[in-house]
Amino acid sequence: MNRGTLLLFAVAVLIGLPLIVVALSLLNPQWDILYHLWQTVIPEYIGHSLILLFAVGFGVTLLGVSTAWCISQYDFPGWRWLSWALLLPLAMPAYITAYTYTGLLDYAGPVQGLVRDIFSVNIGEYWFPQIRSLSGAIFVLCIVLYPYVYLITRAAFMQQSTTAFESAKTLGAGSLRSFWKVALPLARPAIATGVTLALMETLADYGTMEYFGVTVFTTGIFRTWYGIGDAQGALQLSALLLMFVIILIMVERYSRRRARFYQQRSATRPPQRRPLSGWRAAVASLICWLPVVLGFAIPAAQLLWWSIQKSDIWQQSAFWILTFNTLWLGLLAALITVALALWLAYGRRRHPTRPLRAAISLAGMGYAIPGIVIAVGLLSPLAWIDNQLITISEWLFDFNPGLLFSGTVMALLFAYSVRFLSVSLQTVNSGLEQITPQMDDSARTLGASGKRILWRIHLPLLRSPLLAALILVLVDVMKELPATLVLRPFDFNTLAVRAFEMASDERLADAGPPALMIVVVGLIPVIMLSRALRSNSLKTGE
Repeated sequence: MNRGTLLLFAVAVLIGLPLIVVALSLLNPQWDILYHLWQTVIPEYIGHSLILLFAVGFGVTLLGVSTAWCISQYDFPGWRWLSWALLLPLAMPAYITAYTYTGLLDYAGPVQGLVRDIFSVNIGEYWFPQIRSLSGAIFVLCIVLYPYVYLITRAAFMQQSTTAFESAKTLGAGSLRSFWKVALPLARPAIATGVTLALMETLADYGTMEYFGVTVFTTGIFRTWYGIGDAQGALQLSALLLMFVIILIMVERYSRRRARFYQQRSATRPPQRRPLSGWRAAVASLICWLPVVLGFAIPAAQLLWWSIQKSDIWQQSAFWILTFNTLWLGLLAALITVALALWLAYGRRRHPTRPLRAAISLAGMGYAIPGIVIAVGLLSPLAWIDNQLITISEWLFDFNPGLLFSGTVMALLFAYSVRFLSVSLQTVNSGLEQITPQMDDSARTLGASGKRILWRIHLPLLRSPLLAALILVLVDVMKELPATLVLRPFDFNTLAVRAFEMASDERLADAGPPALMIVVVGLIPVIMLSRALRSNSLKTGE
């Protein structure tokens, strides 16, 4: 390796440092801590996590596949609008949806109030489902995360050839049988990918679980670290959660190891929409409208109502300071992350050695790892570095500089870079793959250096992918809660933290304005995605 490749390798390994720290903790298990945790909380964490995985997996599959099939195969009133409206719940973080449904369905909410008024009953005289429960968390995660399955599965259904369905019909198979025997097996790899993404988000969720009082690994790690002050215990729990995530990824890949479906491109014709009318059109509309209403319309309306009730908050300077903090932190993190992604992706393009590819793959795993795990894995090395710097400074200058890394904005930016590098890395890689290597070769024959090729050729061609990556990371940083809670400086808040604090204090209406601001900004990538889908639909003649 030359000096530049070694530097790239070192930076990639540094970005993967939190994951390495957490993984290495498994090599030095603290058996007394693990035994205590196993006797007290780990069985409950595992049980709740497994129930969540199975229930959310089933729910997002049901919602995502059914809506994708209706939108890709049938012509019914409103399908064009619904084709992108089904993506809107992506703009609604799960913890914010949890706040809105709590405000609606709790004892003091309007729904139970209406029940008591209509039936003239008091508390304890009627049964009503508890939203703050494991089942409530499953409901919220399903209506928020199903777009992962819908988006990928819809693309898979649209790429399937009509010829396969016509062959099935000639063999006597009806529409339902063709779906089960032809379309579903062909789309299984896409469905598995979408469900895996949704389940990784389920394991990573902290805000919903903490607010609903559901004990899982993310809430346990936070309580162990801050409630008990047991850093080693939090690290061991993080390692167990990391194992859960790795096992989930391995199961997804194993489940489709032999799933290979090929179609003759020359014989491929896009599916022709079948018009629906009467009760069939009503059923298709209900299937597609239900998740949009539950996952976006109702929570957005509740946030808007709270924001109107608390309109004075919009006029407070403290709220706009919070907004400014969130935006500049997100923008700075996005700039750093996209710059790192560009450097790493371009370095791998120029020096595709196996060690460098492995290191960059490690650095790109952050998005699959919960933010709480990254935060815990980052605190230990940063605290060690701070202690060493304090010792050296006191020895040389008799001066204590305090904490320079842990508990500072630098720690937050580091964590965001680790967590969201994969988002920008994939976007930049997809842009670089569209630039033919012959352009690089031609520039080199004219004497251009690697840096000049990047600035004069690649950057102008990568303008759109870089802007998309910048927006995606900005929105993800604004929504990130657990890593921000653990690593933020003292008395430093963001919109996500303020909304969480207000909701935790049962001041749900006060959580409305910051939550609404997060959702409004979160609509930006959803709009970009819907436009991309619309242009792709026009190209394919949909």
